[in-house]
Order: sequence, then structure tokens, then C-alpha cells
Amino acid sequence: MIQDSQPNGIYSRRAIWGWALYDWANSAFATTVMAVFFPILFKQYWSHGIDANLSTFRLGIGNAGASLIVALVAPVMGAFADGGGHRKRLLIGFTYLGVLMTAALALIPQGQWALALLVYAGGVIGFSGSVVFYDALLPRVAPPQRLDQVSSLGYALGYLGGGLLLAINVAMTLKPGFFGLADATQAVRAAFVCVAVWWGLFALLTVVWVPPDPKIRHPALGPQFAAGWHKVKATLKKIRRLKMLFTFLLAYWCYIDGVDTIVRMAVDFGMSIGFNSNDLVKALLITQFVGFPAAILFGLLGRHWGVRRAIYLALAVYMAVTLWGAFMRRPLEFYLLAAVIGLVQGGIQALSRSYYARLIPHDNSAEFFGFYNMLGKFAAIVGPLLMGLTGLITKRLLLPPAATAEQIQAIGLQASRISIISILLLFIVGAGLFFCVDEDKAKVELAELKTA
Repeated sequence: MIQDSQPNGIYSRRAIWGWALYDWANSAFATTVMAVFFPILFKQYWSHGIDANLSTFRLGIGNAGASLIVALVAPVMGAFADGGGHRKRLLIGFTYLGVLMTAALALIPQGQWALALLVYAGGVIGFSGSVVFYDALLPRVAPPQRLDQVSSLGYALGYLGGGLLLAINVAMTLKPGFFGLADATQAVRAAFVCVAVWWGLFALLTVVWVPPDPKIRHPALGPQFAAGWHKVKATLKKIRRLKMLFTFLLAYWCYIDGVDTIVRMAVDFGMSIGFNSNDLVKALLITQFVGFPAAILFGLLGRHWGVRRAIYLALAVYMAVTLWGAFMRRPLEFYLLAAVIGLVQGGIQALSRSYYARLIPHDNSAEFFGFYNMLGKFAAIVGPLLMGLTGLITKRLLLPPAATAEQIQAIGLQASRISIISILLLFIVGAGLFFCVDEDKAKVELAELKTA
């Protein structure tokens, strides 16, 4: 139970729930659009007739391009938000950019894969950009002793809300006539509109319940952005002095790459190895509803067993899942993998966020969370590209001259399986770097920085 810490202050129950419910709102995009229906429609409708490995590569390029844009602007926007008291305003701005782009996906005609990627990238920018400022508000709404609990609450509500809307959207595609829709394709288009409405409406609870940033008398926007660039340089100098924080950021960069890549590319991978799209969607529903209680339990696990141990547990599970995924043959295995991922996905995300919040100065939270999210987005550039390039290169190396259609199909399947193994490297390197992080040393370094 989340209780009031300061009933009349920023740690009120209303502020905490207003913050956490934003995850309920925006997770509809992460589940229905990013993880499920966009990859399916992109491969079967907008890229119809194109080689499966090539469409996977193009989807990876789209995800990587959007992530690159967010990664480049996140630190400056974070510094700008801290300096001018704009964290909540920028959260709202990026949110409704994402809402608009999501609704626009419903209007793109068949075969227009490039336009679909462009609009989708706009939605990803809105989603990912809003998360920078959403994360930055965590230390403002949650007292230090409840960071793990409140962070986990946000992810848990995200799994529940995203899962509920995804279940409705899946029902629309399976029984389009019941909803007054012509076919499954029209149902998917309607699902994009549902996500936009859901995201936009529930985000209003965050707008109303989370208190605004303290009022700051600030100059015109131009000088503020210039000051933002200077603060980024200053933050880089601080991070270089905070060796443990820097090491954690590198670790996070690696392992969250694997997490995000699996989220974004799982459906595309399953379709590439021959699974039915309906089976894949059902599996992702399992992930959502398992993830709801598991995220809350991981918050408790981090509190009683230790955050570091809980993160190590999640990383070990992801390594096993990656290997298992490369060799699975039946849809039942995909269901089991989805359930296992649901047990740890929200946990590793929530505890990484709250662990990082302990290592940074809270008066510069948006600035430091800008770097945190920048590394996460740069990692999301590497992962999809690594998977897509591994599949393409493997297929070209294995494909003999004058190959038959059967050989092309078999080698393409083998290349897809090898591509998922490449993600294992990111989890291994991330775990090794995380082992080098000493939280006690990090606190000493932070104290020394404050007194310098």
C-alpha cells in the first residue's frame, strides 16, 4: 500500500498515483503498437511481398532511427527542463506528439512501408521523449525510502493497463464483425486509434494530479537552450567524476538493450521462424498479465533481498530466455517464454530506475535521467541493428549460388535463429559491468561532488 508521506506536499498519495498512472496510459503504445500490431502490419501489409529478413532489417532501422533522435536530444532537454522548471510541461508535449502520430498510423495505405516507418518513428519519439521527463519526476513524487516501491507500482500499472487494452484490441482483430469492423486489417487500424485515445485521456490524470515544477523566472527559450547545452557539458564532467555512476550507466546501456530489443523484435522474430501471428499476440498478452503482479513482487524482492541481487536474477533469466528462444520449435514454447519474461521484465526496468535514482543528485534529476534515457535509447539502436545485420549477414554467408526456394527458406530460418543469439552478448557484458558497481562508493563520490 502506498501511503501519504507528506499529505500536503509533493509526496502525497495523489501525486504518487498521478505519476504511476502515466505508465498505465503510455504502456498502451508499448504493447499494442510497438510490440504487437505495428510489427505485424509492417511485415504483412506495409511490406507485403518483401523478404522476411529484409523487412526485419527495415524495422530495426526504424526503431534505431527514432531512438537515435531521442538519444541525441534527451540530455539537452533534461538540462533545459531542470533549469527552467519544464519537466511536467515537456512530459505533456511529448505525450501528445506520440498520441497524434499513433492516430495517424491508421491512415497509411498498403505498401507504404517508408511512410509507415516515418510516422511510427514519430510515435516512438513522443513515447520515449515523454519517458525521460516521467522518470525525472520520480524523485520529486516519491520519498527516498519508497523509490523501489513507487517505481515498481508504475511498471505494474503499465503492465495491467497495457494488457487490458491489448486484450480488447486482440478481440477486435479476432472478431472484427462483433465490433462492426470489416476485417482484421481494419481492426488493427482501429486499434491504433484506441491507443491514441487511451494514452491521451489517461495522461490527463498525470497532468492534473502531479504537482507542477516550482515556478522559476527564466529568460527566453534561446538562452535557456544555450544554458541547457552548458549544463550538459557540466553534467558530463560530473559523471566522469562519479565513477560508480558512470560504470552503472555503461552496464545499464548494455543489458537494457537486450530487454528493449526483445520487446520490440519478439513478434517479428516469431513470424520470421514461422509462428502464427495470433499465437504471438496471445503470448504477449501472457507477458502483460504475468508482468503486473511480478513487477510489484520484484519491488518487494528488491526491498527485502536487495536490489542488486534482484537485478542479477533478472539478467540470468534473460540469458536463459535468449538461448531458449533461438532453439524453440513450438508455439507452446513461445507461451512459456512469454510467461518467464513477464516475471522479470518489469522488475529489471523498475529496479534499474530506482537504483539509478539513488546515485544521482535529485535537484538535477531530469538532467541525469536525460543521460539515463539517452543510453537506453542508444542501446535500442544497437540491439535491433545487431539482430537485423546478424540475420542478413548470416543468410548471405550460408546461401549457396543458385539456391533453390527450399534452401532459401531453410537458410533464412536458420539466420533468424542465429540473429537472436547475438543479443546474449549484451546481457553478459551488462552483468559484468554491473558487478563492478559499488553503491557505497557511489554515495561517497556523490557527497564529495556536492561539497566540491
